[in-house]
Amino acid sequence: MSKEEGEQFAKDHGLFFLETSAKTAANVEEAFQQTAKNINDKIRDGIFDVTNESSGIKVGPQGGQTAGTVRPGEQTAAKSGGCC
Repeated sequence: MSKEEGEQFAKDHGLFFLETSAKTAANVEEAFQQTAKNINDKIRDGIFDVTNESSGIKVGPQGGQTAGTVRPGEQTAAKSGGCC
């Protein structure tokens, strides 16, 4: 598929279009960020209903950190004792 065909397909189906490269990683992070932004915008605008899992969106734990997650700007605590 050519770039033009991809752009037209995206336009016809209400999608955004961004060329990426798995080889060079060009625009890969931007594609994920834009996808997340689009989903968040649709949630905020009421297009996606996060209270109904049949919408395809499952909201995770709220209000605190879950095991294994680190918020931006935080550092992980050093492990004490043990080998690992």
